[in-house]
Amino acid sequence: MRRWFAVPVAASLLLSACVTINVYFPAAEAKEAAKEFVEKVINDAAPPAQTPGGGGMAQNVPSAPVQPTRERHLAFDPLMLIGISPAYAQSQPDFNIQTPAIRAIQSRMEQRFDGELRPHFDSGALGFGEDGLVVVRDAAAIALKDRVPVNTAVADENRDRKAVYREIAVANGHPEWEGQIRSVFAKQWVDSARSGWWYQRGGAWKQK
Repeated sequence: MRRWFAVPVAASLLLSACVTINVYFPAAEAKEAAKEFVEKVINDAAPPAQTPGGGGMAQNVPSAPVQPTRERHLAFDPLMLIGISPAYAQSQPDFNIQTPAIRAIQSRMEQRFDGELRPHFDSGALGFGEDGLVVVRDAAAIALKDRVPVNTAVADENRDRKAVYREIAVANGHPEWEGQIRSVFAKQWVDSARSGWWYQRGGAWKQK
């Protein structure tokens, strides 16, 4: 009797162990976090939008009712055929970029960008690489006396960028997301760049 009772119990434990957990990279939240981070570093906010109709107080326009969003499509899993649904980890809406380590790196990057890098982005000497780093695009555009300090600043900047991509991945509990976070940031540096700055695309340099 005990032997027959043990069979369904063992089968149940085996099937439970087969439940799959699919963790999705929260791309939308990562993009919003990257935008917040990058625009603070570049510190080049756009002028506030003008209210239609000239001056005066802004009118409160009622917003459209929020439509309920549909749940994410669940990928098919063979275990569903026997009544076991895969578990899906939900991405956190507050993608974390506010740890002390991340804020310290961001502060260094902001000071460095304003104090040392911005003029050389303006001149075209520096550009944004496809890998989310800063590249010396045209060394001839840098005065001879400034080349060593600029190269040092670029090396320090890239060291901090690599560190912050890693820190953000760790802060959100998924070190394996580092490459995806770097890709999101690489695109955001270009999206937030000022007109006239240079960036790499497909191995070629382009001017925004």
